[in-house]
Amino acid sequence: MEERLMESARKRKKARKRARSFLDCLRKFATPAVWKQAQQARKMARRPVRWRTQSLMLVLLTMTWCCGDSLAERFETARAFCVVCQPRRKRPGQTVEGFQKALARLPTGVLRAFAAGLRRQISRIFADRLPVQGFIPLGCDGSRLECPRTAELEQRLGTAGCDGSAPNLWVTALVHLPTGLLWSWRLGKGTASEREHLRLLLPTLPPNALVVCDAGYKGFELAEAILAAGSQFLIRASSQLHLFVEEGVPLEEFREGVVYYWPNAVRRAGEKPLKLRLIRVKSEKSKLDVWLLTSVLDAARLSLATAARFYRWRWENEGLFRTYKRTLHKVKLVGRSVRAVHREAEGSLLAVQVLLAQGTLAMPVPTAQQPVAAPCSPRQVLREIRREITGLAGCRGSRSFRERLSRAQRKRRVRTSSKVKRSWPRRCDHKAPKPPLLRELSEQQKTLIAKYFNAL
Repeated sequence: MEERLMESARKRKKARKRARSFLDCLRKFATPAVWKQAQQARKMARRPVRWRTQSLMLVLLTMTWCCGDSLAERFETARAFCVVCQPRRKRPGQTVEGFQKALARLPTGVLRAFAAGLRRQISRIFADRLPVQGFIPLGCDGSRLECPRTAELEQRLGTAGCDGSAPNLWVTALVHLPTGLLWSWRLGKGTASEREHLRLLLPTLPPNALVVCDAGYKGFELAEAILAAGSQFLIRASSQLHLFVEEGVPLEEFREGVVYYWPNAVRRAGEKPLKLRLIRVKSEKSKLDVWLLTSVLDAARLSLATAARFYRWRWENEGLFRTYKRTLHKVKLVGRSVRAVHREAEGSLLAVQVLLAQGTLAMPVPTAQQPVAAPCSPRQVLREIRREITGLAGCRGSRSFRERLSRAQRKRRVRTSSKVKRSWPRRCDHKAPKPPLLRELSEQQKTLIAKYFNAL
């Protein structure tokens, strides 16, 4: 009897792991525990509500995935899909106006609680795919989202960039670089500080995280905050950084070594410097080398080649924003109030996270010969999701949704021409950062540094 029970339990476990349909794949990430966490974050009114939390968020996610020329058309498709997914539950409202009013009353804490639950599921399901060379590399970057020119948005969000430009919303996102998975994000006004956003995102970092950023994320306070959070960083250095070395070395001969980050304000306050490692990556195509500043001092743990590969993967941040803006048509948001814009952005970013997670789940498992799995193609994953939503999957043969997703791999081609085809209006030419400035420590400074680090 016990053997039969164990055998049936194993069969049920295998059936759960298959996740053959779209709903099965969706339930692997949006588990009952995740929905319960989102429900607990919502303070329900005493009177009965037409839009329950699960129906409201499911329609919000589906509206980001499905096709439609207007908001009302996408709502009808999303609502029909929600009714099919929840046949035994009370049907949601029938009008898009009622949906928008219910969404405006939904606290943003519900969306963030749902995102936290998804993040835990992603870290559990992809526990074997996240680490690379002992680190979990996460790239950080930001981008602006254009909003409608309503009086409320112009007053509350303001403009960023040129005078007379439309209101903007700034989003800063953390992306798992090997897979391209969206990890966490932060929203703000168009003039928000992306360094401050990264500091606020530090509690979402997993253990052994390595934050990879460009030269815009400089700053002594930010570097200290990353280290205080138990993580490491790999940031591109520029001429705005003044670093100290124990022995003077000509910049042309410098390859790799220990440096001290000790700004003037920190020295005057009597605080100790940060002991870091500066890496120079030789460029094969241009004369401008890439200078990387990292908190990992051990070269055996983070070699020059690994650091160069991690920073080259940072392009996945740009790929995420391209997926969000172009593939999902979120170049301009449609909400006409601050509440609507924030909820639209939060919901669409959740939809991108679930889309990429489903595509990554269907990719081949990394092996010893290929330790880093091939990333998925967001466009192909979105096409398969749309087929499932509109009921066209039956025309694709007997293959399941999971099997069709396994073929949605990103194509890798060797680039033979420049990425820039022509000059675009209002776009400034990119100028590569110049090398950092290296200064030799004085004898007094060497004594202070020895006193600081020997006292530890």
